[in-house]
Amino acid sequence: MHALFILNDPPYGTERVYNGLRLAAGILKQDAGNRVTVFLMADAVAAAKAGQKTPDGYYNAERMLKRVLAGNGEVLLCGTCMDARGLCDADVTPGARRSTMDELSAVTVSADKVLVF
Repeated sequence: MHALFILNDPPYGTERVYNGLRLAAGILKQDAGNRVTVFLMADAVAAAKAGQKTPDGYYNAERMLKRVLAGNGEVLLCGTCMDARGLCDADVTPGARRSTMDELSAVTVSADKVLVF
C-alpha cells in the first residue's frame, strides 16, 4: 500500500504535523511492503528544518521525519512554500528534498490512500 500524507500546518502550535507523522511512521512499521510519502507544504515545510532543538519531553518534528526516512519513506517539500519562508535546500534535514506541485500531482494519482492534515 502507498500512503501519501499532505501536511499543511506549522510543526509546532498545533498537533496536526505530530499526529500525521506518528501515523506515517506507524504505517511503515506495520508492513515492510508499505510505502509512505510525506509532502510538506505551507507552514509545514518548517518541520524539515535541520538542527531543531526542542525542550526535553517535547516532540521534535525533524526527528519524526527522520524516522519516516529511516523506514524508507519519502519526504518532499513544496519548493514555492520553501522559497516564501526563506528555506533553501541546505536548510533541510538530509533525505528530505524540494519538490513541485507537478510531482505532488503525480504522487497523488499513484497513491492508494491520501491523508491531509
